[in-house]
Amino acid sequence: MKREVHALWLSARDRRTPWYAKAIALAIAAYALSPIDLIPDFIPVLGYLDEVMLLPIAIMLAVRLVPKEVLAEHRATALRAEARPVSRVGAAVIVSIWCATAALLVWWLWPGLAF
Repeated sequence: MKREVHALWLSARDRRTPWYAKAIALAIAAYALSPIDLIPDFIPVLGYLDEVMLLPIAIMLAVRLVPKEVLAEHRATALRAEARPVSRVGAAVIVSIWCATAALLVWWLWPGLAF
């Protein structure tokens, strides 16, 4: 599903894709990659309904709207991108930003704490 979402994201940015397919593919890709859910995951059973039922149906709709040759090209691109190594430097930067933010929040919210 991750590869399909990546292919839809690439297809939404392709000029050969019709505007209505671009809009739907972009919205679905943004929703799939977003940490914000329509139904929060902490709600029992219903929380995972959008990931299990709604998102695959929406992806199938978008796949049908995007021209086949465009989608095939972007599926191949997504497959190649999946095989590339992950940037460890990028991950280290993100983790250090999170740690610095957490340290600043503790320092700011905890009265009398001195580093």
